[in-house]
Amino acid sequence: MTNATDLLLSRRSVPAFLLREPGPSQAQIETLLTAASRVPDHGKLTPWRFILVEGEARARLADRLAETALAVEGADAEKIAGDKKRFDAPLTVIVVSRAGPHVKIPEWEQVLSAGAVCMNLMLAAHAGGFAANWLTGRAAYDKTAADILGLADAERVAGFIHIGTAGEAPSDRPRPPLDEIVTRWQG
Repeated sequence: MTNATDLLLSRRSVPAFLLREPGPSQAQIETLLTAASRVPDHGKLTPWRFILVEGEARARLADRLAETALAVEGADAEKIAGDKKRFDAPLTVIVVSRAGPHVKIPEWEQVLSAGAVCMNLMLAAHAGGFAANWLTGRAAYDKTAADILGLADAERVAGFIHIGTAGEAPSDRPRPPLDEIVTRWQG
């Protein structure tokens, strides 16, 4: 097993259109989703859920989302065609945030929990030998896309997590030097 620190330091996002077969098996998907679910969840509300997009459904969803995007005035057909390629990845897990008003648990904490699910899923994919990319884009914010996905009125897409195998090792991007992003509170 990979040392956890090494795992965290080696994680990279791989562009979704570069993710290929093999993707995770059904048993591996269950492990990924179980790991993704092990996040802070104040009040045990489970303010998120998963939608799996696999097999032939990938192309159907890509086509339907492209149709809605093309219907928007001033739509960029070339960008939309590129967005469709995201669903070439063997598996897309749509993490849906179900955050909402609660008498005790702030909605913001529920949203953060859904974000933590996305990150755990990315890390679990990496630990399992897969590559992944967490994207949102227009489809995450569009009402018609939400209807296509079967989201309830109060639900929102926290992320489209595309998972597969990278054809090549991903390059790293520049990371901010810690002295530029860390301060120490002194009181």
